[in-house]
Amino acid sequence: MTQKKQHVTIKGKKDGLVFLLDEHCAYDCLITELTEKLNSNYYQHKEGPNVRVRVDVGRRFLSEESEAELRQVITEGRALEIEAIESTVISVEEAERRQQESQFLTLTRFVRSGQVLKVRGDVLLVGDINPGGTLMATGSIHVLGALKGIAHAGYEGNRKAVITASLMAPVQLRIASEIYSFADIDHEDTFMETAFLKGATSEFVLERVQKLVHERPELTSNTSQLIEE
Repeated sequence: MTQKKQHVTIKGKKDGLVFLLDEHCAYDCLITELTEKLNSNYYQHKEGPNVRVRVDVGRRFLSEESEAELRQVITEGRALEIEAIESTVISVEEAERRQQESQFLTLTRFVRSGQVLKVRGDVLLVGDINPGGTLMATGSIHVLGALKGIAHAGYEGNRKAVITASLMAPVQLRIASEIYSFADIDHEDTFMETAFLKGATSEFVLERVQKLVHERPELTSNTSQLIEE
């Protein structure tokens, strides 16, 4: 007798479980088999911390509704907690967003008092951010000029973003959700300075820009454009 093909594989790992879901079978069949396997008493709610689960759906695209259903099937009434749902397929919108995030925008202008500019990705401003002006970017902010207003890098949560300026004299700096106010501190206007969050402490650090070589080596990109002599 031919053995029925398994569409759901559950593997243990050091810190939890991995669910490998067949990317080729029908979604309804997948949900049915997953529900049957999780109905085991082993996965029912019990005392103690939940088991962390990473779900790998391969090249299957999940709509918001399908992902919500998948989460419900795995966690409802069970001692399981989803760590991540991973798919190698992304939507057109997500692809466009990632492309924008990887771009480096150059602006030649001043950000005047009362103005708020928002940029997707990294930005190089050739000009000043005047007092009362705000520049926001989902990536890093580099000011080839005087930063005297507010700069908010990584405003969608990128804690690896940095802020650099030829003249660092801001009212306030923000990286992700962290805020560093200059109103109540004694800070000398500094040339060629950078600000970034330090490790797990999320402490704001202000250093000379040369520090980025060691602190943020991942900022280097497109090295293929270098012309070797």
